[in-house]
Amino acid sequence: MKRTIPASELILNSDGSIFHLHLHPEQIADTILLVGDPGRVETIASRFETRDAEVSNREFRTVTGTFRGKRLSVVSTGIGTDNIDIVLTELDALANIDFATRTVRPQLRQLTLLRLGTCGALQPDLEIGSLIFSRTSIGMDGLLNFYAGREGVCNLAMEQALLEQVRPDRRLATPYCIDADARLADLFHRGTVPGITISAPGFYAPQGRYLRLAPEDPTLLERLAAFTFNGLHVTNCEMESSAVAGLAALMGHRAGTICTVIAQRVAHNSDTDYMALVGHMIDRVLERLTE
Repeated sequence: MKRTIPASELILNSDGSIFHLHLHPEQIADTILLVGDPGRVETIASRFETRDAEVSNREFRTVTGTFRGKRLSVVSTGIGTDNIDIVLTELDALANIDFATRTVRPQLRQLTLLRLGTCGALQPDLEIGSLIFSRTSIGMDGLLNFYAGREGVCNLAMEQALLEQVRPDRRLATPYCIDADARLADLFHRGTVPGITISAPGFYAPQGRYLRLAPEDPTLLERLAAFTFNGLHVTNCEMESSAVAGLAALMGHRAGTICTVIAQRVAHNSDTDYMALVGHMIDRVLERLTE
């Protein structure tokens, strides 16, 4: 017997759209680009030849249109894995739940979700402007640990190696390790550096930054940066890739993250005038998706 999802869990607006994103099912494409900054949605959408949907609510802005004849959506998520929890769950609901009956559709629709972001490099040879594909993400936020089935999608051998090598403080959330979709990794192999990405639950102390409040464990980021597994090094740090890959894997979607390096954490420098670098990443990704 099908489960009917109650109104307190599948929340719909008065116009029938999903609660946070304010979208209807027909307004999303099968391939969706995710960006943190709502302003970056227009940067991508300005390259589209046509647009058939434009919706904004809070930090969530969506434009759906075509590029080289391929239908694409671009959705802003805001910052952090908690926002990714909202966005991916609602995108999956749009794809796979019948809003009229509040039941899961018998035929599931698979989405391709690609996050385009910025990051800090944790290895000295990664220059500002480098593009990093997160082959595996280490979630320091604990989000995936709230979901049933995480053992079936996570890289458990890597999790064990991480705990043994890095030994994070027991008061922190248990880290989870999740691989990106292998087909996306192959698609973007040319022109990106494959690596392990740290997804932190904050921008300052969780990423080892020290303004007035000192990190409880000032060597944690250094120990994480020294971690290697199966020939891959920890390359960068950001705040969303683990939740994108993890929730997508649980839901049966394809997902990956590409980030432009805008801060060199080893050399202690950054580039705040990075829009040209982000534009280069966008152009490379759109070309590869439509080849």
